[in-house]
Amino acid sequence: MKTPWRVLLLAWIVSVIATLGALFIGEVMLMMPCTLCWYQRICMFPMAIILGIGCFNDDRRSAVYAMPFAIVGSGIAAYHCLLVADLIPKTWIPCSAGVSCADQELAILGGLQIPWLSLAAFLTILVLLIHYFKKTSK
Repeated sequence: MKTPWRVLLLAWIVSVIATLGALFIGEVMLMMPCTLCWYQRICMFPMAIILGIGCFNDDRRSAVYAMPFAIVGSGIAAYHCLLVADLIPKTWIPCSAGVSCADQELAILGGLQIPWLSLAAFLTILVLLIHYFKKTSK
């Protein structure tokens, strides 16, 4: 891409799609999010606003502000994926009441579970932000 703001635009589009998907699952499908899903939402929702403002103003600082959310969200999503894949002991589940973080009932696109989609979204945003920093550092 010739203009770096388009990379920021792609990151914003990914965050908006992930935000709308999370809202659709929670508000339209009426599926209660688990504790780890709430933490991932806490990281994803602000990025949709921060990156949107950054795209509108072509402001590099928005990528700086969004980067910690992408890093923390990637870590939480990776932990959630390992938990769902039974690679982490069930005793390490952070939820003690309500919806279990280890039991994911919703699968789309041929069995792809939501934590894996979340991890893909966070990693995509993280890669795009790193690429944006490289393009704008000169």
